[in-house]
Amino acid sequence: MIDVAGLVPGASEGRGLGNKFLDDLRHADVLIHIVDSSGTTDENGKATKGYDPTNDIEWLRSEIHAWIFNNLNKKWDAIVRRHIATKSTSANTFQTQLSGYGTSKEIIVESLGGDYGKTPLKDWTSDFLYDFVFKFIDVRFPTVIALNKIDHPDSDTNITRIIKYYTSANKKSMSNNPSEESKDKIMVHGVDPDRIVLTSALSECYLKLLAKQNYIIYNTGDEDFISLEDDPSLSDRLVSFDNNVADELERIRDLVLYRYFSTGTQQAIIKAVETLNMIPVYPVKKIPTILPNSSPEDFSKVNGEKSIFRDVILVKSGTTVKQFAEILGDDFAKNFNGAESIGGLQLGEDDVIVPGKNNVISIKTKYSSIKTSSKAPTKPSN
Repeated sequence: MIDVAGLVPGASEGRGLGNKFLDDLRHADVLIHIVDSSGTTDENGKATKGYDPTNDIEWLRSEIHAWIFNNLNKKWDAIVRRHIATKSTSANTFQTQLSGYGTSKEIIVESLGGDYGKTPLKDWTSDFLYDFVFKFIDVRFPTVIALNKIDHPDSDTNITRIIKYYTSANKKSMSNNPSEESKDKIMVHGVDPDRIVLTSALSECYLKLLAKQNYIIYNTGDEDFISLEDDPSLSDRLVSFDNNVADELERIRDLVLYRYFSTGTQQAIIKAVETLNMIPVYPVKKIPTILPNSSPEDFSKVNGEKSIFRDVILVKSGTTVKQFAEILGDDFAKNFNGAESIGGLQLGEDDVIVPGKNNVISIKTKYSSIKTSSKAPTKPSN
């Protein structure tokens, strides 16, 4: 996860830290766009009142679009000539041209769905290319909108308006395209209402700080915290705090936790991972002794040691065991000799990894098999 440089309107033309922001973007799989829902900061980050946060959502996408479209459009004639001369497919041509944006062939093929894949490149107009770039960035840069500062008194109105706008706009678009979009949801301005998350980052920071100082018991994502006032029996673990801290904690409870059931920060990250349709896989050297019907989350300690699963790797849903071995490294892929999961479950290279079933994996290699054989007891001679 990276925290990219701030963006201001005109970034695609080099204004502010735009060039660095757009360069950072190339390395991202998904974006979490943190929007000040209180309307107390404008598009340049300056303090104000009554600002419409919807503007921030709109112009971020516009800046990314301008960055890519301008680069393509200024050399479009040359791109088409080369495309025809080399007899390339549209997917191959765009893969070459858009590779600098960290794309893949899979993303290009998805972006070329519908009329974009049916129309020869020589017949593409500037407007057609313009629309295609919007389709491409919606696929390449899926975005979670984190409406922040939900505890601010001016946020309620803005949050309601934003959610209502994108929800109703998406419903209208689907009703206008019933046959073409019967399976896939249309996103208006690149925003999927299901990817809007309400957050209070400041509340999260405050709660984590107090938990670190033993004022409260709190873990990111919890619906509530526990203080000494809540449970006096925890005097051996927690310390008391003054009225100022008590008032702030009560405010966070009333305006954030009781209303939204969390600060939303963990939910934003979870939503980002879900957006990519990724699953967690836990690579281990040796399968620990765990009941076959237990999940990795059920076990935090084995033999008194904390966190038996030291590593976790996120992979695309549908990834096979052999593909996971390739992710781990060339040695695992070239010398792959099977795999094992919890309960002694033996896995083949074409087995699909499924969370809660076989996503704790010990990859076997030819070398490990040789090593095991060399340690096997030999038959005593007569």
